[in-house]
Amino acid sequence: MAPSSPPVPAKLREMLKDYPEHIERLQEALNSVEHRRIKSDPPFETAVRLLEDCLDGFTSEARIHLAAVEASCEARSIAKADEKFKLMFRARSGNGGMKGLHELYEYFQVNPGEI
Repeated sequence: MAPSSPPVPAKLREMLKDYPEHIERLQEALNSVEHRRIKSDPPFETAVRLLEDCLDGFTSEARIHLAAVEASCEARSIAKADEKFKLMFRARSGNGGMKGLHELYEYFQVNPGEI
């Protein structure tokens, strides 16, 4: 039986394994592809746009957190926040987490009637 919504791509799941709440938010975004208002948009492109929007948000959140932590001048916290920001940036990158979305594309090829 096919899943009811497209899965979060494995590369993103691996990159964000230490942030399960982020993976959950990505999955929620993908779950919404079925309920999109503009059905004329191809579902794969809609799914990619939703992932990009979420990842942009994660990057922004990490940047804001980094700025706040930098004000504390606590080196360990700054390093951890910087590491998270860089990870979120790579996850959003076309050469990082958004590279090779073939499994997402294949989902929509195999399950055209599901969405």
